[in-house]
Amino acid sequence: MTSPVIGVLALQGDVREHLTALAVADAVARPVRRPEELAEVDGLVLPGGESTTISKLANLFGMAGPLRERIAAGMPVYGTCAGMIMLAEKILDPRSGQETFGGIDMIVRRNAFGRQNESFEAAVEFGGVEGGPVEGVFIRAPWVESVSARVEVLAEHGGHIVAVRQGNALATSFHPELTGDHRVHGLFTDMVRAAG
Repeated sequence: MTSPVIGVLALQGDVREHLTALAVADAVARPVRRPEELAEVDGLVLPGGESTTISKLANLFGMAGPLRERIAAGMPVYGTCAGMIMLAEKILDPRSGQETFGGIDMIVRRNAFGRQNESFEAAVEFGGVEGGPVEGVFIRAPWVESVSARVEVLAEHGGHIVAVRQGNALATSFHPELTGDHRVHGLFTDMVRAAG
């Protein structure tokens, strides 16, 4: 599989930036809004946005069940910011009725780094990515409170876990798609190739 087909869940969030980053990483990138579009991709990115809104829209569009099934079956998936929250098995402070897709045995805290006006950028040492630190854009970002032994911690910032991997599932608290540094998307594209 030279150029895997990777979808970006296009219900909310910075979809265009992820599509661009995946194309630079030599993937065939396309937006995914419906179950039939999900069935056609080799892997999927869950973008940032608002996790409660993503949860509601996924149910509204009939995507929640198919997403859970594909992720449980081993489809490679990468979540950034709100996407990380959607991959968690448990949210410490969920909004009423908020559900996740699961996929990574971790507990996350929403908006852990503060409100919108406390957003920041930082260089993050990232395991599995060559070429030095990646630039992380943290916007109302979550962090990972705890992980099981099955989860590999790839990066920390300020003593908090901000990037993890479990099997074919990858998640970051921050937004690498907003920086012009596409190495994390390259890592995910390689994961999709390996799974194919």
